[in-house]
Parts: sequence; C-alpha cells; structure tokens
Amino acid sequence: MLKVGLTGGIGSGKSAVASRLAGCGALVIDSDRVAREVVAPSTQGLAEIVAAFSDRVLDADGALDRAALGALVFADETARRRLEAITHPRVRARSAELAAAAAPDAIVVNDVPLLVEVGLAPTYHLVVVVQTEVATRLARLARDRGMDRAEAERRIAAQADDTQRRATADVLLTNDGSLADLHAAVDVLWRERLRPYEANLRERRPARSDHVVLAEADPTWPQQYARLAARIRHAVAPADLRIDHIGSTAVPGLAAKDVIDIQLTVPTLADADGPLAERLAAAGFPRLPGEWWDNPRPPGSGRWEKRLHGSADPGRPVHLHVRPADSPGRRYALLIRDHLRADPDQRAAYLMLKRELAASAPDSATWSTAKDPWFDEEHLRAEQWAAQTDWRP
Repeated sequence: MLKVGLTGGIGSGKSAVASRLAGCGALVIDSDRVAREVVAPSTQGLAEIVAAFSDRVLDADGALDRAALGALVFADETARRRLEAITHPRVRARSAELAAAAAPDAIVVNDVPLLVEVGLAPTYHLVVVVQTEVATRLARLARDRGMDRAEAERRIAAQADDTQRRATADVLLTNDGSLADLHAAVDVLWRERLRPYEANLRERRPARSDHVVLAEADPTWPQQYARLAARIRHAVAPADLRIDHIGSTAVPGLAAKDVIDIQLTVPTLADADGPLAERLAAAGFPRLPGEWWDNPRPPGSGRWEKRLHGSADPGRPVHLHVRPADSPGRRYALLIRDHLRADPDQRAAYLMLKRELAASAPDSATWSTAKDPWFDEEHLRAEQWAAQTDWRP
C-alpha cells in the first residue's frame, strides 16, 4: 500500500487536507486521535505517564488532563522528551496495526503533527507538508480555538519551522488562500500523483518518460536527492550501503533532464538481487526489466553490468543505478561528476552539447548514444585531472 505522511504546523490547515483526502478515498490515520487512545483510562500508557509526572496530570474522573500535562512539558524539553518516550512508540505501534488492516490497494495517510520533529519522513513513500504564513496561523488559532496570542506563539515555536518542514516535503501545499483553493490542490494531488503512484507501487512498475526535456538547473535537486537517499537508506537497513548523488542534477548550475540519478553501491552484483531488490521496490523504487550496463571507457573493454531501478512516483523520476563496489562504472560515475563540478570550462562545453542534443535527439536512446563521443574524450580529461589532484572516489 502507498504510505503518505501528512504534516504541518499548528493552525496550518492540515486537518482540512486530511479530511479532503479521506473524502477522496484515503485511509487517514490521525496520530492525535491515536495518541489519545493509547493514554485512555486503564491503559498502560496512562499508568506510565502518572508514574512519570504524578497524578497532577489526571482530572477528577481519573482521565488524562491534557492541559495540565501540556503546562508541564511544553516549556520543559526534558519533560517533553520523557513524555514522547512513553507515547510515541505506542502511537507508532497502533498506527501500524491500523495500516496493516487496510486493503492492499489502499492509500494510507498518516496525519502526524510531529513527523519532522521525530524524524519519520524516510518511513513514508511520500511526505505532504501543509504550509501557511505564521500570521494566518495565529489568526486561525485565535478564531477557531480561542487561543491567546502568547500561547499560540509558544505552541508554534515548540514545533519545527517552515524551513525544516520544506526540507522533508515531497509535496508542499500552500494554504494561505480559500478552502476551495486548498481542496482543488488536494484533488489534483490525489488524481495526478497519489493514485498513479499507488498503482505503480502495487504493480512494481517504474514511472518512465522516454522524451528528453532539458530543464534549467534546479537548486533544490540536491535537497530532493537527500530525501530520496534517506528513503533508500531506510529501505536497505540494517545494511550500511553507500549512496551517492550522481549525474547532471548533482552538478550545480548544469541544466539536465529532471531525473535524479542515484548510485547505490553493493558488495557484489549478486547482492543487488533477491531481498534487496524487493525492499527497494516496496519502498517505491522498482527494478526496470531487462539487462542494463554502462558503456565502457575507453571503448572496447567488457561492458559494465549493473541493475537499474526507477521510481514508482510519477511526480519524481529517478534512475537508481545499483553497482558493485569493484565496478569501473561506479568509479566512472563519481569521477565525471566531480570533474564537472571542478572544471567550469568542461561544464560549459557539456551544457552546450546537451542543449544541441535536446533540440535534435528528443528520445532517450538517441540522446544517450549521441553523447558517447564527448564522454570518451571527457573520460581522458577526467583521468588526467584525477591524477593531478590525487582524486579518490
């Protein structure tokens, strides 16, 4: 099933997004609701909270007095972490139970206010962040919850800021307009990304486009890579495998196809098969069918075999190259990346070639073949640079 993490700061309108997604057909698991369930009267969770903070946190009926508990922990980081150690594992376990009971083709949305703060982003196939200007959030908290400004500011300050949330966002929904605007954005997300992503994930089918469109350099490409790498690292754990951002999107200022190229290094090519391939597919990176290899440099030597995975997410194309540690192709990918980063003249020459080819070779197969002569020469230049600088992969 497709697992989506939904988050946003207090007063951002995250609940409105969750409600709309539920109306579209998603199974929404509300972490706040689950958090109340796991500390209900007579639960072990409540007993541990009382043991940690005394019965001052209980109301007259013996239930948790959330306001009293909040007064204790919001201004005390040590107390807050003590509370989180009690509640978070229980919330995660109960959420996992609810998700496990969903249909195989479900789109499960975990509504998690502290998703960023507790580092859960890599555990989801996609993270959706609802972002709203602080002034708008303050006004909503006063209007909808009767919260005074000082308390609202304190609650906002206790959470991750917008910059931290944006770093985890595969999808950023801005909610400074009308509710109708927000609903329209959610509907597009559901129709054009979530439903196709779920189908691709279930069928272990990469989302692919063979048409070459050259995009101007995007300064967020490294950040997008970091999110993908974290997801891959979570998928292959406990194996500690090297992951690298390679290809043109790893070279600052270089226009490229909007495809993030990632290299995963495995001990041997046999390690790329079996359980590892299935874990990657389950995480949203299914293998492309057929045999794959890199053209050797210089030409004439044996082909450099690899495994190639793609992304099931139609909104973020990925080429995941799985290469063994002793592969010349692995070294070559890192060498060319680093040489182009270091040499502005060759970077400019490659950019000129890419622009010419994008106009004359619009399909991927022709595009790759047409670049071979340039890369044969670039390989020699890069090796000379490596020797002069004592470069190591």
